[in-house]
Amino acid sequence: MNEMPITSLTEEQLAGFAAQQGWPAFRARQIFAWLHARGATAFAEMTDLPKTMIAQLEQTCVIERLTVEREQVSRDGTVKYLLGLSDGNCIETVLMRYEYGNTVCVSTQVGCRMGCRFCASTQGGRVRNLTAGEIADEVYTAARRTGERVSHIVLMGIGEPLDNFDNVMDFLSIISSPKGVNIGMRNISLSTCGLVPMIEKLAQRHLGLTLSVSLHAPTNEMRSSMMPVNDAYPLEQLIPACRAYQRETGRRVSFEYSMVRGVNDSPQTAAKLAALIRGMGAHVNLIPINPVDGSPYSATDAANVRRFQQTLTDLGVNATVRRRLGTDISAACGQLRREAQKGGTA
Repeated sequence: MNEMPITSLTEEQLAGFAAQQGWPAFRARQIFAWLHARGATAFAEMTDLPKTMIAQLEQTCVIERLTVEREQVSRDGTVKYLLGLSDGNCIETVLMRYEYGNTVCVSTQVGCRMGCRFCASTQGGRVRNLTAGEIADEVYTAARRTGERVSHIVLMGIGEPLDNFDNVMDFLSIISSPKGVNIGMRNISLSTCGLVPMIEKLAQRHLGLTLSVSLHAPTNEMRSSMMPVNDAYPLEQLIPACRAYQRETGRRVSFEYSMVRGVNDSPQTAAKLAALIRGMGAHVNLIPINPVDGSPYSATDAANVRRFQQTLTDLGVNATVRRRLGTDISAACGQLRREAQKGGTA
């Protein structure tokens, strides 16, 4: 018998499952709380359930929990985990400490098929999607290992979240539930490389999260050289989809812009970027890239980043520079997993 991954069920789905078993509705609420508020790793821990119910759960369901294969702690307090899945694959999760609280960056896929040329995550392609329960346990594992509360989540780790749409939507429902860890949607940011149909689909959900679009270039020629997805969804489609998302949800879009030396970091490029997103009130997050083995790209210098930011500011665009965290622990997405693969451990 195939065991159902019960940690991937939303409250509504778990209520439906309980009803199918003939259990009272309150049993579903108890199980959900054990899984997502108390972090139970075995059904036997659910001491307020009847033993017959526990036995039935053990026969038909499985609790998805990840194992910590490696843990790296940066001088700046950033913690990176290489997490093992039940099928032998590995993913990465990063906990970042800020003044406002702890943010966990979660992966949504094993590998990635988007092919961005400055990213280690995509080297080797996509293996499979993560389940909602596996994504949720990235958050729980970081909180459990540090003993600290997680207040914010960014879906910016390995994988393209909108390429795993249904499982990611279930994860968001689980992680934001008041009966679980109750991380509000306004404290969650979802990053996409620009899958236009899925951005339009996400807009209809009215979730209240922050949509972060990996833009990285203001022209199709430049963007396609860095991101093959631009060939499928060029800027003429992507930017109107972002404007429509803002109108539909009332939420400001954030644009991620990785600064690559000699490619997209000139003042002229900054002016083109400002013209492209003019009138949106959007925020641009400038990202000095972490070095990635096998990539032809290198990070632009700090002075150039500041000039680029000042050009955007002078042209009326709100732009900030992301702090570079964890550079001493291979914190760029996918690097730790690649190191483990080379060593034969993932």
